[in-house]
Amino acid sequence: MLSLAEKISYLEEYLDRDIESYADTFKGDILNYLGNFEIENPNFKFLSNLSSKAEIQAWVSKLSSRIILKHDEEFEQLSDFIFDYIENG
Repeated sequence: MLSLAEKISYLEEYLDRDIESYADTFKGDILNYLGNFEIENPNFKFLSNLSSKAEIQAWVSKLSSRIILKHDEEFEQLSDFIFDYIENG
């Protein structure tokens, strides 16, 4: 099992990778939303439910997919959409 510091570090590394698909274009938005990658950042409380690098990747993929399918730019800020996903899964 990864420590919280390892999870945060891996998440930052994973979000900062090259864009390979349309879904990857949202990684930068997620990276910016999360802010500083310090243990004290309350945005990372969701990581307590994830225990591996594969689960972190799946979490990012699921959020990216939801952005593609459900985010309505006309009515909602992307940061609000990401916040809602982090808070409510």
